[in-house]
Amino acid sequence: MAIFDESFHTHTWRCNHASDSERDYVECALQGGMKTLGFSDHSPYVFDGQHYSSFRMKPEQVDDYFDTLEALKAEYAGRIDLHIGYEAEYYPRFFAQYEKLIAKRPPEYLLLGQHFLYNEVEGIGSMRKTADDAPLIQYVDQVCEALDTGLYACVAHPDCIHYVGSALVYEREMTRLCECALKNDVPLEINLLGLRTNRHYPNPAFWPIVGRVGNTVVCGSDAHAACDVCDQASFARAMDMVQQYGLKWRSASCILNGGHLLR
Repeated sequence: MAIFDESFHTHTWRCNHASDSERDYVECALQGGMKTLGFSDHSPYVFDGQHYSSFRMKPEQVDDYFDTLEALKAEYAGRIDLHIGYEAEYYPRFFAQYEKLIAKRPPEYLLLGQHFLYNEVEGIGSMRKTADDAPLIQYVDQVCEALDTGLYACVAHPDCIHYVGSALVYEREMTRLCECALKNDVPLEINLLGLRTNRHYPNPAFWPIVGRVGNTVVCGSDAHAACDVCDQASFARAMDMVQQYGLKWRSASCILNGGHLLR
């Protein structure tokens, strides 16, 4: 039976909606028998005008983020492997600025977490419940365009779009997303936060498509508190999904080995 011993989806207090210290997360991971832990806090972004994101770290917090985690990496060497990444949206209008921002201290990996459509300043959340086809199509367009940049190593909660319209349209569009991820050799995440908090994702309509297309699947704790970092109960449910839908589950370390590292 598989054991949940590595995750690359972990947040810190800098995103303003997570708690506990980085050390707390590491200690909880060790207590749970985890071998690898990747931190992927909500990445800073640079916007034009007055727009401000309250759910991500600020650009001026980047050095502290890296310095803190690099010190823990050295301290815990030989006990647990720690990695430093970001969870980041793809906003076309601001992406060139974003690349320049993260180049100053490049993360080891990027998770694509597309929480907003278009460029965030429009304020259209991808998790807003809708029966309109247009947001679904835009979500898939944007995820595919992001994956084609080659910078993203995994799609976090790929089924977070809260579409409740036509089943045929959903299957068509999410098939397109899965085929794009497969083409780019980017795994899709079964999100354990969604499982443990009974969100609208993981969406049971999505994962049969993943099984049919043949995507690689990983699990991410999406921990916003240290106690959730080693979520064995939700991982067991995710493994049931793997069996139910015939999914190609892989160790989450494939995020680092898949050729999508930022160098």
